[in-house]
Amino acid sequence: MAKEYDVKVRLLRNNSPCHNGHQIGDEWLFGEKTPGGMCFAAYNSIFPFAVVLKYGGQFPWQEDPDAVTASCPDPDVVNVFEIRRVPRKEE
Repeated sequence: MAKEYDVKVRLLRNNSPCHNGHQIGDEWLFGEKTPGGMCFAAYNSIFPFAVVLKYGGQFPWQEDPDAVTASCPDPDVVNVFEIRRVPRKEE
């Protein structure tokens, strides 16, 4: 079985205030459902990147193999999110 990681999403920057009320610095834990309070359009944009990191993949164009950035589809706002793989805490 492949190792799974937790994935955290953080809003890094935007071009103008978010229509959904997201603020720079907001964070969410990626899961099987849209995290509470996160815009579904932003979630849809980050989903493929988060799944790759969750299961140990990486993006060759990124310097940090544990992180990637992606933006929401709203052309007026352009929220830019950092999607970061983090080791799961042992229970």
